[in-house]
Amino acid sequence: MKFSHLLAGAFQLAALVSAVPNNAGGNPEVVAAQKIKQLQKQYQQYIWQTIKGRTTGCTKNNILKRKEWTALSQSERASYIAAVHCLANATGTTPTSQVPGARTRYDDFVGAHMLQTGFVHGSGLFLVFHRYFVHLYERALRDECGYTGAQPYWDWSLHYDDPRRHPVFDGSPTSMGSNGIYVPNRPTLTLALPNGITYYFPPATGGGCIESGPFTADKYEIHLGPVQELVPGMVGPDGGFGYNPRCLTRDLSLVEAAHGRPTNVSALLACPDLACVNVQFDVPGGVHNAGHFQLGGIELDPFASPSDPMFWLHHAQIDRLWSIWQAMDPQGRLNQVWGTGTASNMPPSDPVTLDTPVNFGVLSPSLRIRDLVSSIDGDLCYIYE
Repeated sequence: MKFSHLLAGAFQLAALVSAVPNNAGGNPEVVAAQKIKQLQKQYQQYIWQTIKGRTTGCTKNNILKRKEWTALSQSERASYIAAVHCLANATGTTPTSQVPGARTRYDDFVGAHMLQTGFVHGSGLFLVFHRYFVHLYERALRDECGYTGAQPYWDWSLHYDDPRRHPVFDGSPTSMGSNGIYVPNRPTLTLALPNGITYYFPPATGGGCIESGPFTADKYEIHLGPVQELVPGMVGPDGGFGYNPRCLTRDLSLVEAAHGRPTNVSALLACPDLACVNVQFDVPGGVHNAGHFQLGGIELDPFASPSDPMFWLHHAQIDRLWSIWQAMDPQGRLNQVWGTGTASNMPPSDPVTLDTPVNFGVLSPSLRIRDLVSSIDGDLCYIYE
């Protein structure tokens, strides 16, 4: 994490913001949000221009259109939610020798993430792993559960001041569930990472089981984790890999949501290289952790975080931002690599290359980084609207 990367990004951000017509009354968040919209339009133009003449592979006729949750109709939301429940009720394929607590098809995805956590966070595999991981989940929803849409994303920068205002959490039957029931007198949680960074999470606005919507305790349960110890002794059976059925909890945090503000997103998009992008995603106060940490609950566990179905909407948003950044200079950015093959290079590992394999466990054969850098080539074919 070099200061020079952050400084270069800051200079580019200043140039980006100055290029936006100042009709926002000088509010930096509004100005930044306008610039993000402009960059998304440029990204979309790049995608359509690139595939317009294609007749095979990813074409204008088969490309999936990933939408922000609020852009989905009520029926589209209901169909997506039904497909998530379908995976959560289908029998899984993970061997008990690998993840003893895995029971369902949904658990296959959680378990695969748990087994790869030490390699795909804070490393050169972070973005490519999660890009294809979300694709595999999207494909399972479509191929195994009859879903006909694309994976939606959650743009947390829209309600960075209070995530409870986002319709995705309104607790209706066509939401992704509400906040957790408010639980008073809770302790501050501590997340101590091997790289020496420690995060502290004071109680926020919920803390208990989801109060309303399609993912309450009577409709949905999680089975794995926690692996990461947030409170002394609070680790699931078998180190978090054993069977641990319980309700899904949330604790929506205004403090953590603030880190997803538009100016932070713009700072990331202003990065000159992939090293800076990864720093902006994962530096304390970065937008990747902001999406997880504002949800609370199992999202504070880097291993079992896919247990909350909001994980997929959050990581679609992370992939969206990377895609927009790539489209600003496709020739120079599509094949950029950065980092090593282990989290914070612990234990020390080789620098990644375009030929470094990316593993997905029971979900898929491994692929190379070069197979995953483009969202409109190989197995991938989608655009963010």
